[in-house]
Amino acid sequence: MLWTRTVGSGESAPVLPDGCIDLLWREGTVMVAGPDTGPHHSDSPPGTRFAGLRFFPGSAPALLGVPADELRDRRVDLVDLWPAARVRALAAAVHAAPDPACGLEALALRLAADSAPPDPLLRAVVATLATGATVAETADTVGLGPRALHRRSLSAFGYGPKTLARILRMHRALSAARRGMPLAQAAFHAGYADQAHFSREVTQLAGVPPAVLLGIR
Repeated sequence: MLWTRTVGSGESAPVLPDGCIDLLWREGTVMVAGPDTGPHHSDSPPGTRFAGLRFFPGSAPALLGVPADELRDRRVDLVDLWPAARVRALAAAVHAAPDPACGLEALALRLAADSAPPDPLLRAVVATLATGATVAETADTVGLGPRALHRRSLSAFGYGPKTLARILRMHRALSAARRGMPLAQAAFHAGYADQAHFSREVTQLAGVPPAVLLGIR
């Protein structure tokens, strides 16, 4: 998914964990945003322009050549992962594109052409956990033992399947609430024991309770 953003004055909304890795362009620098386990607050000054390419959970490590758990909760300059000359050439190509986001997309397509195709098992893990299945049920569905699933998840997603399941459940509930569903109903819909459980989990993952995050008074 392509996105662009300009940091506003007084902006304080955090970036929430979502199981994804982003390739970022920030004022001429190409960076990687690893998978988060908690809220990320940008320290960039107002007016800073970003463009980003958000990879589906589990798909970026094969393209970047770096296990996701090495990027967990980090924002890393691409020059720290790849040879400097290669990064300079890529940054120049992105900068020369009509739009940085389009330049990032072209870069990702080149990387994909030079990489093995995404492992369908990883998509199956995400799809199964997204239904609310337990880790044990997910392991059975994809044909892995619990330990093998944990190892594969660390490398692909940056954390184990239990943490990924918590993050996906949070987004299911928040999406339902944004569609107008009452918080208690959204909590039940996403698989929480009750609204209090929903509130505790969101506070741990997002830094604030759901009512604050959603602007509900």
